[in-house]
This record gives sequence, structure tokens and C-alpha cells, in this order.
Amino acid sequence: MILFSSDLQSNIIKIKIMNDLIIDATSDLIFLTIIKNNKNIYTRKHQNSKNNFDKLVLLIGVLLKKNNLLIRDLNRIYVNRGPGSFAGVRNSISITKGFHLSENIDYYCFSFLDFIKLKKSLKNRISKDLTLLSKFHNIKYEEIPGLCSKYKIKKNLIKVLYLS
Repeated sequence: MILFSSDLQSNIIKIKIMNDLIIDATSDLIFLTIIKNNKNIYTRKHQNSKNNFDKLVLLIGVLLKKNNLLIRDLNRIYVNRGPGSFAGVRNSISITKGFHLSENIDYYCFSFLDFIKLKKSLKNRISKDLTLLSKFHNIKYEEIPGLCSKYKIKKNLIKVLYLS
């Protein structure tokens, strides 16, 4: 039998396994990304259509099931708040809020505009013409949790940016 002294036990670092879901339904594609166990990344994309908005919860369920996860296994959800498709933003935030209320999962509403330094006038132009956004960033979805932390995006706060 091995016994640990209290000093040794206090030095053991506990690593918490985190499972994150990232939802982006602001453009012509719906992107769903899971970061499982802090390292494994799984992304699925679907055509952004009215039919898929209606099935967004099902699409999330399929991705979770493929990765042996349940909704309650998620620790955090990151949802793109826009600018972009009104229906996509509305549905993804509604679903996220529902998961938060039913399973107490923290969520973070981000915009790629939160992470790039541009003049306000240029951000306003991008908000009106979403095609400009990709010219100013190459952020990968797996970077979103770290960027939300770096830029101090508040959890459980919704501040939507719809396309003007």
C-alpha cells in the first residue's frame, strides 16, 4: 500500500477535462466544432438553409453522438453573435441559451470583430458587408476559447450583432 503525505497530496495538480462546443451560423455555412478533452477537435459544416436552422439542435446532437458526448458533458459553449444572418444568430443563441438553462452550461457570445483590431469605421463597413470579414482574419475555431479568455469576453452575456 502506498500512502501519500499531505504535502505530497497538495502538490498533485488536478487537470479538469473540458469539452467545448463552438457554434457559428452567421454565414452561408453552419460550423459546429467540438473541442473534446481539451485537445481533440472535430468540426462539421452544413449548408446554411432554413431547413438546417430548424434542425440545428439535431445537427448538434449528431456531432455530439459521433464523439461519444452528451449535452451534459459540455462545459462551455461559444456562439458567434454576428454580424451575419439574422436567423442563424437568433437560432444559435436560442439553442445555446436553452442548453444553459437546462444543463447549466456556461456560454460565451463572441464576434470575430472582437478579436481583430480595426478602426470603428471599418468594423461598421464589415457589419454591413460580411464578405469583407474574411479579408481581415484567419482565426481557427479551436482558437476561440483562448481568444475569449484573452479578450475577456464575459460569460452568459448576449450582445447580438445582426447584419445591417
